[in-house]
Amino acid sequence: MSQVEFFSRFDQLTALLQAFAYNLTKNQDDAKDLFQETAFRALTNRDKFSPGTNFKAWSFTIMKNIFINNYRKKMKANTIMDSTDNMYYINSGSTTISNGAEANILMKEITGMIERLDDSIRIPFLMHYQGFKYQEIADELKLPLGTVKSRIFFARKELKEMIGVNYSSLPDLMAID
Repeated sequence: MSQVEFFSRFDQLTALLQAFAYNLTKNQDDAKDLFQETAFRALTNRDKFSPGTNFKAWSFTIMKNIFINNYRKKMKANTIMDSTDNMYYINSGSTTISNGAEANILMKEITGMIERLDDSIRIPFLMHYQGFKYQEIADELKLPLGTVKSRIFFARKELKEMIGVNYSSLPDLMAID
């Protein structure tokens, strides 16, 4: 295919390619850029087009592949656009410093509540909390399996009541099961 014939066929597809570019990008400026890049790639790679094949499909495939590659690059880069004065958001830093003081205090208080439980329910509860299975606890303490399960249940129930009394203003903690 001669250079003049190639340009003529591509020129006939211009309106269709521009419409397809807009359909892909949904933005007039991005569609123009996509069309321009497609035209550039098609013209620089015209030697790769096999005469006798579908020129329209070849051109549309180039555009679609460019769009997909650009989309993947954008997703990978995950660029942050900062339109504020002095680029406040970019320069502000993304490091957040967490203060675990509240969690530490809460954990100490809950540990104190657990320590106030009767040994008969505290020991199976703590073993279960540490990852022991019910049967392992029963074997270790030489108790029936049902007794171990009920003691753990009663420990949870009693802790729930203690938490309810101490933290009645915090409804989220009451959802602990």
